[in-house]
Amino acid sequence: MPSITVFTAKQIRTMNPSAPLATAVAIRDGQILEVGTLETMRPWLDTFPHQIDTRFADQVITPGFIDPHLHPSLGALLLQCHFITAVDWRLPGGEVAERVHGHENYLRRLQTIHQSQESGEPLLTWGYHKIWHGEMNRAILDQISSERPIIIWQRSYHEMFVNTAALRWLAIDEDEADRHSQVDISQGRFFEVGKAVLMNKLNSFMQEPARYKSGLSKVKAAIHQGGHTTVGDMGFDPEQQLEHYRDVLETDDTPFRVCLLGRVLVSNSSVDDEIERIMKFPEMSTRHLHFTDRIKLFCDGGYFAELMQVLPPGFIDGHEGEWMTSPEQLQALSRAAWHRGLNIHVHCTGDLGVELALDILEKLQWERPRFDHRFTIEHFGMSTPEQCERIAALGAQVSANAYYVHELGDAYWHHSVGFERASQMSRLGTLAKLGVRTALHSDFTMAPAEPLNSAWVAVNRLSLSGAVMSPEECLNIDQAMRAVTIDAAYMLGLENEIGSIRAGKRADFTVLASDPYETPTMELKDIPVVATVFEGEVHWIER
Repeated sequence: MPSITVFTAKQIRTMNPSAPLATAVAIRDGQILEVGTLETMRPWLDTFPHQIDTRFADQVITPGFIDPHLHPSLGALLLQCHFITAVDWRLPGGEVAERVHGHENYLRRLQTIHQSQESGEPLLTWGYHKIWHGEMNRAILDQISSERPIIIWQRSYHEMFVNTAALRWLAIDEDEADRHSQVDISQGRFFEVGKAVLMNKLNSFMQEPARYKSGLSKVKAAIHQGGHTTVGDMGFDPEQQLEHYRDVLETDDTPFRVCLLGRVLVSNSSVDDEIERIMKFPEMSTRHLHFTDRIKLFCDGGYFAELMQVLPPGFIDGHEGEWMTSPEQLQALSRAAWHRGLNIHVHCTGDLGVELALDILEKLQWERPRFDHRFTIEHFGMSTPEQCERIAALGAQVSANAYYVHELGDAYWHHSVGFERASQMSRLGTLAKLGVRTALHSDFTMAPAEPLNSAWVAVNRLSLSGAVMSPEECLNIDQAMRAVTIDAAYMLGLENEIGSIRAGKRADFTVLASDPYETPTMELKDIPVVATVFEGEVHWIER
C-alpha cells in the first residue's frame, strides 16, 4: 500500500462549510484521506507509514481551481494569431501584447505585422473590435495587401473579416458563399454560423498537426499558470481534435484534467446520431480526458461581437442581434437531449436569448419533469432581475463570464446599450441572493485563463475606467471562491469528486502565496499562484 503524504500549510481553505479551515491534509494514492491538523489525523499516522511535506508551510492551499468553460481547442487556434486587442494581453511565456486604440493605430499595427512577415505567409490576427478600432471590411484589408491573405478574427471569435487574397487562397466561391444568411461577401465578413463557410476551408491550415499542437501546448501552459486542475471544453469535436488532445494533454506532465462536452450547432437528420455519440462519451475517459454525457447547444450570437439577442429597447444604433440556432431548432434539439436524460448547457449572451432558453426549459419541465436536471445558462451577459427569479424557480444554474463587466462595461455603456444595462451585465449578486448555483468561467480567450482574475472582477465589478458597475451585483469573497471551486465542479457534475478538500475526494489543490480571504479585494487578482497539486502530484509554476 502506498505511504501517506501529509501536506501542511499556513492555511487550508477547504470550501467545505462543515470544516472550512485546516492546516494539514493527508493523501494516499491521489485521494484525500483526511483534512484537519497533524493532531486530529494522528490515528492515520500512527497506523500507516507516512511523510510530512512542509514545502507549503508558508503558503495557502485551496481546492484546485476549476474553469467549467475554457475551450482548449479555441485557444489552440487563436494563439496562432497575432493579438491586436483593446487591452494589454499577457500571453503564455510572458510576452505582453500591448493594447491598441483607434482606427489608424490598429491599421498601423496591422501594417507593421504585414511588413515583418515573410511573403506568401498568411496574416492572422485576433482581437479586433469596432468600438475601439473602427470599421473593418474587405476593401480596407485589400489596401493593406492585395497579395497576402489577411484574416481578422473579431474579439468574440464569432466574426471574421478577410481580404480578397484570402478568398483566393482558401478557394472560396464568392457567389456560393454569399447565399449564406450570415455571410456578406462584399464586406469580406463571415459571422456566427456563416463563419463555418470560412472555417471549413481554413481548418486544414490551422489544424495542421504541428501548428495546432504548438497552439495547444501554449494553452496547456496558460491553464497551468492560472492554477487550474480541471477545465471544461464546451464543444469538443473528437473527429478533429481527439488525436491532438491525446498527444499534447494525455501526458504525465499535464497537471489538470479536461472535461469534454459534445455540441450540436443546428438541427439536422443526424441529431439522434450525435446524441447517441455523446451518450457513449464516458466510455472513452482517461486520466486527463474526462468525457461527459452533457451537451452544449447554442442560442444567440457572440457578446463581444454585439450579436446577442436583446429585449427592447435594443441597441443604441438600432442593429439587430443574431440567432446561432433558430428558436424552433433550439427547442427541437433541447427536447431530444432532455428526453434522453442529457444535461443541457445553452450558450446565451443576451437577455432575449436567456428568455428563449427559459421558455424552452419551462416547456420541457411541463412535458417531462426532471429533478436535478442542471440545465445551465452559459455566459449570461445580459439579463433581467425577473429572469433571475425564473432561473431560481425552474431549478437552472448559471456559468457566467464576469469579465464582460471589466472589458466591456464602459464600451457598452457609451456605444451599445447604455449605462443601466451595461452596468448590470453578468448579474451575479442577484443570483447569489436567490440561491442560484453560479460558477465563473473564462471562455478562453474571451477572458484570461486566470480564475483569480475572474473572481476579482466578480467581487469588485470595475470597468476599464475604474468605475464600479452596479455594486449591488458584486459577489463577496466566499461566493467568488466557491464559483471557481466547488460550484464550478457542480457545473460539470463532478462535485462529489473535486471542488473542495474533504476525505474521499481527489487530491487536487491550488497553492497560493497569500489567503484570498485575508487579501484586500482590489489585490485579489495579483495573488501569485505558487503551484498546483493534481491527484497528489506537485507541479510548480514557473514565473
